[in-house]
Amino acid sequence: MAVTFKVTDGEHGGWAVLQVSGEMDLVTSPVLRQRVHDAVADGRRSLVLDLSGVVFCDSSGVGVLIATRRLIRSCRGRLRLILPVEGADGGTDRTGRGQGAHVNRVLGALGVRRLFDVHPDVESAVDSAPDDDEEAGPLSA
Repeated sequence: MAVTFKVTDGEHGGWAVLQVSGEMDLVTSPVLRQRVHDAVADGRRSLVLDLSGVVFCDSSGVGVLIATRRLIRSCRGRLRLILPVEGADGGTDRTGRGQGAHVNRVLGALGVRRLFDVHPDVESAVDSAPDDDEEAGPLSA
């Protein structure tokens, strides 16, 4: 069964929200990279990537997330990721776990999850104040 990759544009409380679903891999990751670049080119500096619908993420997907972090930081913008622990919609990934939890596990296993401002849902991402780390720029990537 093929999983369709989709990136949907939205806005919530002054934040650009890109809702991503499907598999982030070598073939699909450039689509997300381009959508992020388009948002930044349109002047968007506060960006939420909702990854709760992503069922698979390989190293190229992780690379896009790290490149997105670098790009947003270079523009003095804000980036927040939606990475639910077990998936908000009750759907499951290839392992039977919640959708969206896969990316959380991959970033944690690689030791790069700490580079991102992670939230369980869009509402908490756009409602919370920027972290001190976000403003000060904790780690260079």
